[in-house]
Amino acid sequence: MARLDIENLVKRYGDFHAVRDVSLNVADGEFLVLLGPSGCGKTTTLRMVAGFIEPSAGSVRLGGQDVTLLPPWKRNAGMVFQSYALFPHLTVAQNVAFGLEMRRLSRPDIERRVEETLALVRLSGYGSRLPRQLSGGQQQRVALARALAIRPDVLLLDEPLSNLDAKLRQEVRVEIRELQRQLGLTAVMVTHDQEEALTMADRLVVMNEGSVRQVGTQRDLYERPADRFVAGFVGRSTSLAGAIEAPGRFRSDGGLALACSGGTVGRAALTLRPERIEIGPPTSSGPLSGLDNHLPGTVEFVSYLGALIDIHVRLSPADRLVVQIANRDGGFAPDVGQPVHVGWPASAGLVFAE
Repeated sequence: MARLDIENLVKRYGDFHAVRDVSLNVADGEFLVLLGPSGCGKTTTLRMVAGFIEPSAGSVRLGGQDVTLLPPWKRNAGMVFQSYALFPHLTVAQNVAFGLEMRRLSRPDIERRVEETLALVRLSGYGSRLPRQLSGGQQQRVALARALAIRPDVLLLDEPLSNLDAKLRQEVRVEIRELQRQLGLTAVMVTHDQEEALTMADRLVVMNEGSVRQVGTQRDLYERPADRFVAGFVGRSTSLAGAIEAPGRFRSDGGLALACSGGTVGRAALTLRPERIEIGPPTSSGPLSGLDNHLPGTVEFVSYLGALIDIHVRLSPADRLVVQIANRDGGFAPDVGQPVHVGWPASAGLVFAE
């Protein structure tokens, strides 16, 4: 394990900037997750760290050593690919041993290391099988074992769970996180799945259009997003377009006058997390009346999600909010077409200039 330092990393393809001046520091033993939409530059950044793509500018240091110009096999980095990238004609044990053989370890050392690593990923006894004889989750564990067998300074994971079904994805991501902690590995993972990112990361890096938009913990990014893009990408939110008329006063394009926290006069978007909005029957009295914002609406759509229920409420021809409530016996759960009241404190609204 080792510290990873990325400084002013750039990748250009002609006039197109795939990665723009990315600088990140990953502490020894930290699990960092690069999160962003497809094409944002996160995989290109990871592949420059691995050595599969040469940077146009900038540097990569691993354990204090500049590895920017070294080929992949001269960097002690373990890589887990989205497609597993297992050799189909080799057994599980031979796949795991491949990197060790390239490093010219002795046969007894290779056999011992393979056995230890397969035990780590709970695949003892599977060494003689071929990849096609394994499930998707087992193949992913083999790919992880191959990366771990070389005792890497840094573990790099490129969308490692995207080919698994939802239930298996939840199980494997917990296993990867537990292994990373158990071994004290420095790890960097790429994903566009925010639930994966929130579950696995020590810190998150949100990227868009080749640039880093914000770095921080899950709580930092969710509760204090740097901009509207981060607010919309990390967690769920609804935005009302409009303008700040005066500090603390927002008017939506649909004509709603709303209290907010701060803001500079001018065009802006008011962003709300669905769980911060309260909903009740259509009355001006009661608990909602004590909130800074409380107004009537009509239920347009209801999504039953098991433990949670999403309620889409129309407030004006131009304004609609999504409210999220817990699915509890005896709780208020309106139907489509039903009039309701919604409310929230001014501090719940995130204001972003447009």
